[in-house]
Amino acid sequence: MAEEHEPLILDLVEWVAVQPRPYSQVMEAWRTSCPRLPVWEDAVDRGLVERKQDGTADPLVSVTSAGLDYLKRNGRDSKLAV
Repeated sequence: MAEEHEPLILDLVEWVAVQPRPYSQVMEAWRTSCPRLPVWEDAVDRGLVERKQDGTADPLVSVTSAGLDYLKRNGRDSKLAV
């Protein structure tokens, strides 16, 4: 099933890799109630992004090392300053 929305997973991971995002912003942009399009859930389950509590009310979502590897394997790392 993930192959069907792989480009969207790449977009999400790339978007977060450019700059860590507040969880609320990520949910506003990427959350869906469609069970056939679980982009956020798949990215988290695969360990590509993670949510970290940083002492504020809204945790930050950032890319993991696995997420950076994923972007590199898919030719999506050219825009990153990592």
